[in-house]
Amino acid sequence: MSRLIVHSFTISLDGYGAGPGQSLEAPLGAGGEQLHEWLVGTRFFMRMTGREGGTTERDDMTAERSMAGVGAFILGRNMFGPVRGPWPDESWRGWWGDDPPYHAPTFVLTHHARPPLEMDGGTVFHFVTDGIRAALERARAAASGRDVRLLGGAATIRQYLMAGLVDELHLAVSPCLLGAGESLFAGLDLASLGYRRVSCTAGERAVFYSIARDQSGVPRPGGHP
Repeated sequence: MSRLIVHSFTISLDGYGAGPGQSLEAPLGAGGEQLHEWLVGTRFFMRMTGREGGTTERDDMTAERSMAGVGAFILGRNMFGPVRGPWPDESWRGWWGDDPPYHAPTFVLTHHARPPLEMDGGTVFHFVTDGIRAALERARAAASGRDVRLLGGAATIRQYLMAGLVDELHLAVSPCLLGAGESLFAGLDLASLGYRRVSCTAGERAVFYSIARDQSGVPRPGGHP
């Protein structure tokens, strides 16, 4: 069975995946653009946005690996766009224009139904109204044995972590403090949920942590096997 992975999800030093006051004009919230300073100068990001150049060191290699072996994606509705409540129409087609960077089936969690949206480059947005497990089941079927990457945002990742469905959580910790916003760890006790740190690697502009479910079968203090 394909794994559910979170890769290169960026948080601040104080654990926020976005700043306060997210809007159409500020999709990452106040100060949130600081989070991705490690990414935007990489060759990977330059290519993804139709440009040339960029750095080719550890930050770039980490960004490249984030897409390796992925056959489908899941994201929360806030990551698809700023529209709230029932869809007024089908004019909003995502943040990335006509050719989003996913190039694979992408499942959007929402409470409001909408027909699938076929984009350039092979991305098809499917809008899932029956919960996180249904979205994962559909994504795994679409991925055909490859991994399913959970993109976020923070609230969506928390839901999957609390349900014990995330196999590997890879975080990019950016050296900034946001003070408020969307906290990844609010209400979470990862040790009790059976997760442990696997690795820590320093990049040029961020520190990368891998956290995975503990497969040892040995109970951890205050946690599950």
